[in-house]
Amino acid sequence: MTQRHFLPENPCLLVSLLSGLIGGVFLVFIFTRAADSPLFQTHAAAATTSPLQTTPIQLRAILHYATSTVVPQQTIDEITISFDVLRSLSPCNFLVFGLGHDSLMWASLNPRGNTLFLEETPEWVQTTLKIVPDLNAHAVNYTTKLYESDDLLSSYKSEPDCFPPDKAYLKNNERCRLALNMLPDEVYDKEWDLIMIDAPRGYFDEAPGRMAAIYSAAVMARKRKGSGVTHVFLHDVDRKVEKAYAEEFLCRNYLVKGVGRLWHFEIPPAAKVTEEGSESAGFC
Repeated sequence: MTQRHFLPENPCLLVSLLSGLIGGVFLVFIFTRAADSPLFQTHAAAATTSPLQTTPIQLRAILHYATSTVVPQQTIDEITISFDVLRSLSPCNFLVFGLGHDSLMWASLNPRGNTLFLEETPEWVQTTLKIVPDLNAHAVNYTTKLYESDDLLSSYKSEPDCFPPDKAYLKNNERCRLALNMLPDEVYDKEWDLIMIDAPRGYFDEAPGRMAAIYSAAVMARKRKGSGVTHVFLHDVDRKVEKAYAEEFLCRNYLVKGVGRLWHFEIPPAAKVTEEGSESAGFC
């Protein structure tokens, strides 16, 4: 999520029309494919009304992508992995690390659920919410730097509040540097069915990197008390840090699918793993 523009910067007419057409076709494809899905149905009225109960945010998304030259950062194949899970679970709780060109799309694909975006740049949150006030987004203060990734990975096991996974925690955890300990209460108060990690920035040394986001997503998943697994989607797995932290905290044995630069994990609660007698000395 490196570009920060929801609106085109005066492109020529032909480019604008072509890009708008591509965006419109993309959204039509997504919504058409989901026509038989609970995404577009209300629990109470689905049996007596049309299955296509569109919401204002869905209509806003169609209008936005049909008239904008800016398209989501992920490819259609990558998006489809998350979309297929949303089809089966929505309405659900969907936590997204990052606020970008695809945010309106994600919110529109979980129209009656709870979709929350966590963004590293407060100014970008304010700018985005002025354009798309329907979104639920908060700024996050990351205290890590990408150049620290190796040290953090090699040392976290020596801190009891970071390890093991069934005892690790996030809120007010000041001892574990990988724990996102000052997030809005809304993040801690909910169990997240889906977690998308596509931020913060992680392509230069002074960037926050995604170390804390990946670790914290793993802790949330392992703390789950409700039924089912937590679906975690990690983007940019072609990069060294994302891949190393995914293998340490999200675990290869929980990886169910990968397309392009996106990996999809299904992570069970730590309590369930313990009951089955396969709990290890670490997250994996």
